[in-house]
Amino acid sequence: MSEHGHNAQFPKLPLYTAAALIVTTLILVTITRLTGFGDLRTPQTAIVSERDLRFQDMQDGGITVIDASTQQVVEQVAPGTNGFLRGTLRGLARERKREGIGPDIAFRLTGRSDGRLLLEDPATRRLIDLGSFGPTNAAVFARLLLEQPKGTAPVTATAPAMPGTPLASLGADAAGVAGQP
Repeated sequence: MSEHGHNAQFPKLPLYTAAALIVTTLILVTITRLTGFGDLRTPQTAIVSERDLRFQDMQDGGITVIDASTQQVVEQVAPGTNGFLRGTLRGLARERKREGIGPDIAFRLTGRSDGRLLLEDPATRRLIDLGSFGPTNAAVFARLLLEQPKGTAPVTATAPAMPGTPLASLGADAAGVAGQP
């Protein structure tokens, strides 16, 4: 009988190379985490408008949007409309339910000076950049920054929005809403 394969040794160079690659990767990841070097983050720009909103489901399938600071109705969303708004809120509500958080804490809608539009859930610390879903979808939420409940002061512009961003698509006056609560 032949001893085919019993005395064969695996070459050590590939093993040492693979081990060195793994150790180098772990060292670089550790350095990046500890120092922030090489970490790519989008810098925070100035807030040009901000509004805390609560969303209530209605019996008929509609949604009532309420300004959390004034308790005024901002908008009534008809049943079966605004699929992007509904889908976004459904995802955030699912996250709250999973963490055992109720609907009492308002969501924060923020317009930034670089034209970005962000929806934040302070309860779960989840942040959604609405512009990444396209200007049409982001405009659904941008409109909620602009609409003022009856009996409140009109909004004023404070800074121009960048062309091609959700806030810019709503017009020059809408770009820098100063809707601070």
